[in-house]
Amino acid sequence: MPASVSVMKDRALAALVGGALGDAMGMPTQLLPPGQISARFGRVETFVAPSDDHPVSRGLEAGTVTDDTEQTLLLGMVLLQSEGKFDHHRWIDALVAWENDIRARGGYDLLGPSTKRAIEAIRSGLSPEEAGRYGDTNGAAMRIAPAGIMVPPSARLIHTVAETCRATHNTSIAIAAAAAVATVVSHGVDGLSWREAASKAIDAATAAETEGAWVAGARLSSRIAWALDMADRAGTAADIRSLFDLLGTSVASQESVPAAFATLALADGDVWTAAQLAANLGGDTDTIGAIAGTMAGACSGMAHLPREKIARLKGFDIEAARDMAEKLVDIRVAAENGGGG
Repeated sequence: MPASVSVMKDRALAALVGGALGDAMGMPTQLLPPGQISARFGRVETFVAPSDDHPVSRGLEAGTVTDDTEQTLLLGMVLLQSEGKFDHHRWIDALVAWENDIRARGGYDLLGPSTKRAIEAIRSGLSPEEAGRYGDTNGAAMRIAPAGIMVPPSARLIHTVAETCRATHNTSIAIAAAAAVATVVSHGVDGLSWREAASKAIDAATAAETEGAWVAGARLSSRIAWALDMADRAGTAADIRSLFDLLGTSVASQESVPAAFATLALADGDVWTAAQLAANLGGDTDTIGAIAGTMAGACSGMAHLPREKIARLKGFDIEAARDMAEKLVDIRVAAENGGGG
């Protein structure tokens, strides 16, 4: 039985906040190799500022969120404005406006490769479906939480995920990855524990593999199952390092999304522990942290998140996130009660 509406709204907010915490923790270490992270920061256990020569994060303050959080909230806004059917043109316009704002702030390189390529293609006149034809990286999975909040676990959730992916990540791999993450969030909002919810993600990824354009790559459902199994077996620091050496931590969906599931499992569903683990991995640390934190938050609630760390987030308005979370849950409840949405 689904949780009460108040619990659903609390877990929905925790998903958005958990994602922001993981994102901000990984911001200064993203794109760096593990050895360089260790040499510069020791072990990252709280928010730190990036080095002055960081390739994309230089100049940002400790605790600042990145495109992972910003695009999550952007997608949530478009879902709320789409009135039942996802508005691709509104989404494209929102992404272009957001990209222009990022450029004005000097952060163009924060755009992921699939989103950047798709925006340029759309500007050249391609349809959303064609523009996203080669988008197989993790941008869709990193921002999908609002869909999981708004739609209960169902075939409709898979369809909603696929629709949000069309313009930038219209590939089987990216959609399967996003569906897996959204399913954990959706089950978490319904009251499931992280372990119960994670077990549902494998079937969701399998169901979503027929969506979008097929691209060659490792099967998401199999790699998520493998990641969870390896995490359960990891007993030492060496085991954990070997686990991520095998999974990979790049922007590829089939690497970073299973890595986020492994991080969730190793942290036993704790948001802050997951954020710390992800920040030290090397590679796409902010996105792995954001995805793991989102899933952990959805499966635990605000009481399990570190309030003092939330207060130190920069670029994240928790009251705006609360308003969004509550409105998304209201749509979910109305639809479940036969009221549309």
